[in-house]
Amino acid sequence: MNALEELAETLSRLPGIGKKSATRLAYYVLNTESTYAKTLANELSTLHSKIIKCSECGAYTETDPCHICSNNLRERNVICVVEQPQDVETIEASHEYHGLFHVLGGVISPLDGIGPDQLSFSKLLERVKNGGITEVIIATNPTVEGDTTALYLQKILAETGVEVSRLASGLPVGGDLEYADRLTLARSFRGRIRL
Repeated sequence: MNALEELAETLSRLPGIGKKSATRLAYYVLNTESTYAKTLANELSTLHSKIIKCSECGAYTETDPCHICSNNLRERNVICVVEQPQDVETIEASHEYHGLFHVLGGVISPLDGIGPDQLSFSKLLERVKNGGITEVIIATNPTVEGDTTALYLQKILAETGVEVSRLASGLPVGGDLEYADRLTLARSFRGRIRL
């Protein structure tokens, strides 16, 4: 196996990158200037030493606490609970939410051996009890595991007295009814709003 094939093999281990895409990326890197390859290699090699998890919310950051947790202009009485650190950036890109975040680090998935003890529920409860939180928004994915996690969150937060809500799910903007699956349609009917 030559160096180009080894690079393609390594790239194919990335999520969403198949063998053909990995080969195309490897050829792209080879065909660019060598400074690009050196910059890419340097950024990859220093990534783990530069990026850490925020000690408050669990999002990826270069400073601790992160820019969201340290921003006093944010709504400090609302926490949005997400599955993974990248979910924070997705919600931030919408510019619709201005509160704090809490990253669970995954979802409850007994088949994968992930229970509540492997996720950061206790840290969330600590933040809710000590931080003047009035609402927790659950933003887990609309999957079986995400729903299970949301139900567990609702149960453990019930005794705290905070308002618990969940992001709406259903038909996407610009979507056609004929392409919607049954579960999406069912969620759309349950989550309908009065006009």
